[in-house]
Amino acid sequence: MFRQLEGSQAIAETVAMCRPEVICAYPITPQTHIVEGLATLVKNGTLSPCEYINVESEFAAMSVAIGASAAGARAYTATASQGILFMAEAVYNASGLGLPIVMTVGNRAIGAPINIWNDHTDSMSMRDAGWIQLYAETNQEAADLHILAFRLAEEISLPVMVCVDGFILTHAFERVDMPTQEQIDSYLPPYAPRQLLDVDEPVTIGAMVGPEAYTEVRYLAHHRQMDALELIPRLSAEFRETFGRDSGGLLHTYRTEDAETVVVSLGSVNGTIKDVIDEFRDEGVRIGAISICSFRPFPMESLRVALAGVRRVVTVEKSLAIGLGGNVAPEVREALAGMGISVATIIAGLGGRAITRSSLRGVFRDAVEERLPPLTFLDLDLDLVHRQLERERADRRSGPAAESMLKDLGAVASRVG
Repeated sequence: MFRQLEGSQAIAETVAMCRPEVICAYPITPQTHIVEGLATLVKNGTLSPCEYINVESEFAAMSVAIGASAAGARAYTATASQGILFMAEAVYNASGLGLPIVMTVGNRAIGAPINIWNDHTDSMSMRDAGWIQLYAETNQEAADLHILAFRLAEEISLPVMVCVDGFILTHAFERVDMPTQEQIDSYLPPYAPRQLLDVDEPVTIGAMVGPEAYTEVRYLAHHRQMDALELIPRLSAEFRETFGRDSGGLLHTYRTEDAETVVVSLGSVNGTIKDVIDEFRDEGVRIGAISICSFRPFPMESLRVALAGVRRVVTVEKSLAIGLGGNVAPEVREALAGMGISVATIIAGLGGRAITRSSLRGVFRDAVEERLPPLTFLDLDLDLVHRQLERERADRRSGPAAESMLKDLGAVASRVG
């Protein structure tokens, strides 16, 4: 049934219908509305049986999720930004133990300086933590991916994070086709753990492993992710049969059938990218787009097939690998090795900066006309940067850079607390 819902509410209601038995909650913007919505559903009895645990930190949230999952419960939590950094040790533990926890990440920039707006820096910081990472383009997909995430996590015994752009999706009201409980129950079977702490059959988990087996343990995690490359398309096909719509998968193509230039990105920015693609297509420019849904595991072969015959690729990335450039572009280059396809990177939207159609039109035009450099920062104010660099050259005690640049702009630093 179609309903006009805030993204967070759609996620909360969908997660509840997946019947989690333990929810570990610690609020941090912009995921707070999700755990608040779930708290209401537990309190009024809509979600039952379920133990809703208010913890004292994000580290505690993931630690409780680990304990709950190991004890045989379907476990869920959510976080964002500094929260995922605070739980980092436990994030690695969850995947190392092969526990099928599902976590929503309300994508948000990481400080310092403090910033509460959207980019992908937080989830990218955990890209090698061993979790499957799925990125939602719309609120419909944000809700649907959680259903797929529980099924995927439990079939392959790995944790899954569903990455949802903070505010852009979490706080936006959109028309969402909400599933029924019967549909979800037919798609997602009751949780049957592959490993279980049982007092009658005691085992040790997370024990010390030395050099004689550590490589093999890590390889097993990699092997499971490679298995997920085959499992995700199959589960997505079953999702289509059950719910009557496409959602999830490894990647989505848009107007790529005869494209010479293709734009690759993650998340909600693809909506704006598609609008620009349509404008260019109306002008006769052969350009298309690919939205990557599964960033971990990365769909190397699927991307290689989708980009066969393309002349150039542009990645639009909402995170920065400082000292390198993009996080997505190196993986795209590896997928396209030997195909003679150039790959350029556009860093955009950091800290919530608007990604406008006019700005994208400019850089896409440069790409089509082969004027785009390997690395571009969209709408970068170089004058502001140069003023700060000159200040630092002139005075060793030039002060904090962020506050100085805000002063140049006639703005003031925001205070939190």
